[in-house]
Amino acid sequence: MAGCLRLRALILDGSFKGDEEAKAVRERVAQELTSKGWDVSAQVLHELDIAPCTGCFSCWTSSPGECIIDDEGRTVARGLAQADLWVYITPVTFGGYSSVLKRALDRLIPDLLPFFRKYDGESHHPSRYGKEWDILVFGLLPKMDAEAEEAFRELVHRNALNSHAQHEAAAVILRGAGDVAIENKVRSTIELSGVLP
Repeated sequence: MAGCLRLRALILDGSFKGDEEAKAVRERVAQELTSKGWDVSAQVLHELDIAPCTGCFSCWTSSPGECIIDDEGRTVARGLAQADLWVYITPVTFGGYSSVLKRALDRLIPDLLPFFRKYDGESHHPSRYGKEWDILVFGLLPKMDAEAEEAFRELVHRNALNSHAQHEAAAVILRGAGDVAIENKVRSTIELSGVLP
């Protein structure tokens, strides 16, 4: 990729402290994307000071594009706005994201405009920066749970629509599957997702 602008990927690790399997997934994703020429950075969200969104919408009215809460939530939103690929890693909680990841994602409202537009017959907020991202999400489940997996995949899909993702992929990894299974799932998800140039 010499002479080319490198694509940027930002990994948001929404796991809780001490989750070694999520760390293994994060490291494998970073290795895989780096080997494909991506510029990869990661944020381990439980290590950051991110307050919950207050729903004040000041990021749309009084400080457009920036949350009025001056903490590391701003850094995450800025990093995602600059990235080409968003990667989330999370324990699957009742078919959804961890509270750590959800809190960070709630603070992404500044990256959207307050107006609505129709996209494929649905109303969504347009991107503030006129940019479309790709989204990969890796969820960790303690055991097979078809209902939780279905809800998780639908959540990722709906979030991808709201974020105007060009490509999206959601993969579920069972806890205890081991390093080889993690490596295979990460590689196949990335290769089949359509995010590679």
